[in-house]
Amino acid sequence: MTKNLYPSFGLLLVDDEPSFLRSLSIALERSGGITNIHRCQDSREVLTLLERENIGLVTLDLTMPHLSGEQLLARIVEEHPDVGVIVISGLNQVETAVNCIKQGAFDYFVKTDEEGRLLEGIKRAIRLQELRQENQELRKRFLNDTLEHPEAFARIVTADKGMRSVFQYLESVAPTSQPILIGGESGVGKELIARAAHDLSGRQGPLVCVNVAGLDDNVFADTLFGHQRGAFTGADQERAGMIEQAADGTLLLDEIGDLSMASQVKLLRLLQEGEYYPLGSDRPRRMRARVVVATHQDLGEKQRAGTFRKDLYYRLRTHQVHIPSLRQRKSDIPLLLEHFLAEAADELGKHKPSYPPELPVLLTNYGFPGNVRELRAMVFDAMSVHRSRTLSMEVFKRAMQHTNDRPLPHPVTRHTAFAPDEPLPTLHAVADQLVDEAMKRAEGNQSIASRLLGISQPALSKRLKKMREAEPDD
Repeated sequence: MTKNLYPSFGLLLVDDEPSFLRSLSIALERSGGITNIHRCQDSREVLTLLERENIGLVTLDLTMPHLSGEQLLARIVEEHPDVGVIVISGLNQVETAVNCIKQGAFDYFVKTDEEGRLLEGIKRAIRLQELRQENQELRKRFLNDTLEHPEAFARIVTADKGMRSVFQYLESVAPTSQPILIGGESGVGKELIARAAHDLSGRQGPLVCVNVAGLDDNVFADTLFGHQRGAFTGADQERAGMIEQAADGTLLLDEIGDLSMASQVKLLRLLQEGEYYPLGSDRPRRMRARVVVATHQDLGEKQRAGTFRKDLYYRLRTHQVHIPSLRQRKSDIPLLLEHFLAEAADELGKHKPSYPPELPVLLTNYGFPGNVRELRAMVFDAMSVHRSRTLSMEVFKRAMQHTNDRPLPHPVTRHTAFAPDEPLPTLHAVADQLVDEAMKRAEGNQSIASRLLGISQPALSKRLKKMREAEPDD
């Protein structure tokens, strides 16, 4: 199996001391999981390497034979402005450090400094380079309105512009190792989005999904980290956790908003340090999975209320996508109807039926609190009892009636419908406007319009007749 390299671009270490290059490489891999490393002892080869390899960041020793670090810095900034440079010197010279920063170096470190400072500086520079590259990719995709890998989204049936923007964003951020936070109401297809992000990442390992809702702290730790034999009563043998099962792949933590505060601390430490301890073990293991989290809750609101850690929230929302609800992309409903009818017919061994032309109109005027999942359930229920040539609308109407009194997940904000500086219309005029709007949304179908208005069809028919009679003759 091909090992995934991190970061997606190369890190070039330049120093004429082979022992320093070797020790820094080992420290970077052990401490930061950084494996996409190139090493160079001869400063004359650096520019050739930058031309040949996909290098995003260079660490540069100042004092080298042939070309000095300052000379190389000037050439890199001029010829490869997208490549970040960190200068490492054997001497603590403030004036030299200031000059290097002025020339365009990202940072300056002294070799005798604590190793941890240098490693953190390199990791910080990698994250900034990743964000810069993502911004460039995102700008390019939005300006060109293109998708480079539409096959990754083949499972998602949509023609919505908002969903296309989500796809373009995912293409830009999927190759990085930073977490992705997927938000959206229940039933919108968050797992499909996570799967697309995994496919786009190019990771060789699997996508492993864990629903963390209802897991107490001990079960959460055991599920994610695994345990050693004898770690607790009943642990008769070693068990790999989900992190290990998702190695070189993606770990999806669903319903992350339900995670307990104690488990939030464990997850934050995992994301910060990239290491974890299986229960009963004192030897750390490096996380080799990319973490994606999903929730139907508003994590911003939860952290303001004190039920979700602020530091974890900001760590998770490095990359964030929100999937619009089905009622926000009504043009997708006819497409999904066709798709689910074909899927249900195939699964149930039936012929795909035709359906009344009013059915898509009926569906587009329904709120779908359960979103795509609810529509799919309706279609499969209707297909399971279908016997004639044309699909009946009754199953759909009954399902809508059962949920008619339930509030939508996010209630519509009340707003003033009338200008405060104008006189109010009469109740009669408002009623006429409401009937007109209902008929427009129902595309002239009185049965659907009456459902929207909450009145019987005969009552609507009577109202329409009065409205026609009241119209002035030409």
